[in-house]
Amino acid sequence: MRKEHNVRKSIGTAVCALALITAGGVAAQGMLLDFAADKVIKKYQQATCEQLKAQRGEPPSEREKMAIDFLHHDSQARLAFIDKLAAPVLNKMFECGLIP
Repeated sequence: MRKEHNVRKSIGTAVCALALITAGGVAAQGMLLDFAADKVIKKYQQATCEQLKAQRGEPPSEREKMAIDFLHHDSQARLAFIDKLAAPVLNKMFECGLIP
């Protein structure tokens, strides 16, 4: 009986530790997404329309390709990222005539 209690306690501790590690990873991922979204928003807010039009035809950097690939494979991260930057970026694009 005592041995069974110790095993259950060990399993409970392991599950709790795994949950904390997972939660920490999710929080870190959220912070990285916020940082990336803030960086994109800042780029659009500080750029002139001419700069944005010139950059439009440039291929994405390796870092941008990795971020795009990540967002293609993680729908929750993609939703959070787009929710954060959609309004400010689309407003700037509209002001610059980049979207109808």
